[in-house]
Amino acid sequence: MKVMIRRTDSGLSAYVPKKDLEEPIIKFENQDLWGGVVTLRNGWRLLLPDLPPHTRLPITVEARKLPGGD
Repeated sequence: MKVMIRRTDSGLSAYVPKKDLEEPIIKFENQDLWGGVVTLRNGWRLLLPDLPPHTRLPITVEARKLPGGD
């Protein structure tokens, strides 16, 4: 699914256009964000693509929603 990752005043957030959903990212598997699983405040877990650590935000990426946390 397409997910836009952006930086807000309160941290990072993920916006899923198809669901019209924007949630803060509350947990990171990798400190660099990319190539790991992130958890959104609503419980969704997303696997982000492997990108360079200093990728500029905002960016739209193809992420995979993992089971659980619905």
